[in-house]
Amino acid sequence: MSEPRILYLDCFAGISGDMFLALLLDLGFPELELREGLAGLDLPGWELSVDRQAAGVIAATGITVVVTTPQPHRSWSEIQALLAVARLSATIRKRALAIFAALAKAEAKVHGCPVEAVHFHEVGAVDSLIDIVGAALGMEYLAIDRVISSPLPLGRGTVDCAHGRLPLPAPATCELLKGIPVYGVELDQELVTPTGAALLKTLVADFGPFPAMTVEEVGYGRGTHILADGRPNLLRGVIGTTRQVSEAEEVEVISCNLDDWAPETFPWLCERLLATGALDVLLIPAQMKKGRPGFLLQVLCRPGQGWEARRVILSETTAIGLRCHREERWTLPRRLGTLATELGQVKVKLVETPTGKVLYPEYEDCRRLAAASGQTLKEIYTAVQRCRPEEFQEE
Repeated sequence: MSEPRILYLDCFAGISGDMFLALLLDLGFPELELREGLAGLDLPGWELSVDRQAAGVIAATGITVVVTTPQPHRSWSEIQALLAVARLSATIRKRALAIFAALAKAEAKVHGCPVEAVHFHEVGAVDSLIDIVGAALGMEYLAIDRVISSPLPLGRGTVDCAHGRLPLPAPATCELLKGIPVYGVELDQELVTPTGAALLKTLVADFGPFPAMTVEEVGYGRGTHILADGRPNLLRGVIGTTRQVSEAEEVEVISCNLDDWAPETFPWLCERLLATGALDVLLIPAQMKKGRPGFLLQVLCRPGQGWEARRVILSETTAIGLRCHREERWTLPRRLGTLATELGQVKVKLVETPTGKVLYPEYEDCRRLAAASGQTLKEIYTAVQRCRPEEFQEE
């Protein structure tokens, strides 16, 4: 099984639809593949220009969509109908529709109308169709399994659009960025567009620093404006594979104190945290500052995978703040497999310790076997202990 491919987005100058598509081209998505894929839209009246120029001292790919015939303001239902008949694979169509759906929901919230009544204006124009469908095409071609992004810089000021003059960040952008980490910068310019925000909302699994991975490709997508503070208007992307480390790795530790929380909900909390990919969940009784009994909750995650865990903790507990830091974790090599014991087949871990190989039975499987056989858990564990590591069968 191949290692999962990660795309990390370094949004030091923000993100827009054209910057993201240009980035995918710079990372190795062939221009010919893009043009052939977009031909499946059967959408007339546009031309695509792709170039590679320097932004400051960094060479980057840029794209420009030139509209050659007037384009209508397409409604959400028209976008759906257009994509439904387009010659696209099911996965590409589904991803493009999801991005447009996020935009439609945000626009509906801003304008106080039903989603079905949304007209996209700029977002429904041909350039946004190219950006969004092109992004879906590029993600599939590059075989990206997971996208992680840095927090987003937000400018201020105003922008003129079909709705008139709007404050920055644009209202639809603000709606789309709910739950996403951002920070303000001293720039009276738009850094994150609604299309860029919709791409992040739909494609990104986590937000934070660079994840642990082996770097394979680095690319840059160029924006169309010169930024007033001198930073290059670029979106940087890094493709890599997740680092498979069996003996030492870095982990993110998330913890909080709970003194007004119902502990009977812990099994549900633990289940939800593990479903996000958490490595471990720990609950420790504690004496709180006012003499009340409480708990210390501690969750271990891989770097770059803690965003969802933090959201679960803040949603499912009474915590109003979290402590997060990085630590090095040292683990012994282990393999999962089975043993054919005298009482039946049991799942075990084969762990390589400094003094030799040791078999550790899996509790849930021992519990299953005990219930099925009528034996005690102690007898099941003893049967495992009588086996030799050489009898281990890897899954």
